[in-house]
Amino acid sequence: MSDTPGTPESLPDTETETVEDAAAPVTPPEASAPEEPQLPPKERRAARRAATAAAPAGPKTVEEREALRLERRRRNAVQRRAYRARGKAKRDERRAAAPAAEPQPVHEHGPGRPKVRQGVVVSDKSDKTIVVRVDVAKRHRRYGKIMRTSTKLHAHDATNDAGAGDTVRLIESRPLSATKRWRLVEVVERAR
Repeated sequence: MSDTPGTPESLPDTETETVEDAAAPVTPPEASAPEEPQLPPKERRAARRAATAAAPAGPKTVEEREALRLERRRRNAVQRRAYRARGKAKRDERRAAAPAAEPQPVHEHGPGRPKVRQGVVVSDKSDKTIVVRVDVAKRHRRYGKIMRTSTKLHAHDATNDAGAGDTVRLIESRPLSATKRWRLVEVVERAR
């Protein structure tokens, strides 16, 4: 035997009992609860439905229903006011945290440059009005073919100067009628 204290041979044999062992019940867990018969799903649903149907459905008279409705509206109004107050507080907090931006001055632009078109007078039958065909030839973006299109513009001819077949120059103007948005600037070439 060794002389050192704390070795297993020198310690006395004592039985230690844990707290868990002392607190555990002696009876098995299955025996404590009596077995209830499990109903089939259809019967369970029927029983649940019968229990729900037996419960009172709610107020039957008009006055009782109106009182419940008013109470529900009052509760909703309280919740709504609280929700809006929280949102307002958040918005105010965000506005206070963000620096106030100076309003940008409104940029006033000048009158710009009016469009100018040149074309051939198709009709001068109306008084102080001419119809001008403007031919446009553009290259197709993808295929490179020259695409020819034309548009007819109604223009104001204050002096009835232009005749059919004349080549004229038009300038964009304010709306002068339902169809006229252009006015005659000059007659470039007279028809023969």
